[in-house]
Amino acid sequence: MATIALDPSLSLQVGKDSNEYGAVIEEIEGLIKVYKDGHVERPQIVPYVTIALPSELGVTSKDLVIDKLRNVWARFYVPNSKQKLPLVVYFHGGGFCVGSAAWSCYHEFLANLAAKASCLIVSVNYRLAPENPLPAAYEDGLKCLMWLKQEAQDGSSDWWSKQCNFSSVFLAGDSAGANIAHNVASRLGAINLYPLTLKGTILIQPFFGGEARLNSEKNMVQSPRSALSLAASDTYWRLALPHGTNRDHPWCNPLGKGSPKMEEERILPTLVCISEMDILKDRNLEFCAAMDRAGKKVEHVLYKGVGHAFQVLSKSQLSQTRTLEMITQVKAFIYQ
Repeated sequence: MATIALDPSLSLQVGKDSNEYGAVIEEIEGLIKVYKDGHVERPQIVPYVTIALPSELGVTSKDLVIDKLRNVWARFYVPNSKQKLPLVVYFHGGGFCVGSAAWSCYHEFLANLAAKASCLIVSVNYRLAPENPLPAAYEDGLKCLMWLKQEAQDGSSDWWSKQCNFSSVFLAGDSAGANIAHNVASRLGAINLYPLTLKGTILIQPFFGGEARLNSEKNMVQSPRSALSLAASDTYWRLALPHGTNRDHPWCNPLGKGSPKMEEERILPTLVCISEMDILKDRNLEFCAAMDRAGKKVEHVLYKGVGHAFQVLSKSQLSQTRTLEMITQVKAFIYQ
């Protein structure tokens, strides 16, 4: 999820009298304000929740510190199971600038995903831009994998690791989180993760971009409650990318002129989940077509009638149906 744009009337009025920080230089209403002196405000538009889950779900959740110095932690979801389960390392969305592994919408979605797809999930709470621009989030993703490697080497005796099949690991995320999953995977190169074995990536509405607009970016009509607008997308990229770069930077546009050729990259088997009503639809389809042309193993699913981040932000009957379809398809990909 690149952004949460709910009814502006629901937004907290933060920073009205914040002249002490100077002028507001970047803002996405209700989500983030960045001031000239670097001060950042993020209204609490989504509740933060504890690890508590309904007992009938059959999933245990705990928060563990990954890197105390960088304040990187992860929320674990471990289904009750008598057999070892695949491990999904998940990165939340939020345009690299907002969001949390403790957000209620992610806690509910990932607990359900763990239960219904029979997988153990590690939801990474990475550092956010603009205070920590890219590649900070990618570095935190790599740090998490190295932490998991160490845990696996130390013996599967912990409450979660004894139920984990470390030879079946997937990187996943939605929106900006899917971008992180893709870029973390591409950074692994010759890094030895043994005893972890990465099997694939699961990219849900991956947040990619480019200077040239694609059709869905220009023409997809979005409601005021849409989860991602073109203006919000542009703002997030300005805040997240290194200073002086643009949306054709390889981290934003994996198909740009300055990006590595896919044919020459080691790319894991990939599942791409695309929303029909998402401004990123054409960008995601273009990515899948390029993967296919490069001879990489890719499959994609197009979810009809729903928009960006429907699986975490929308409670409509259609969205709930599509979310169950997504969970079924993710499970099939993990267990194929």
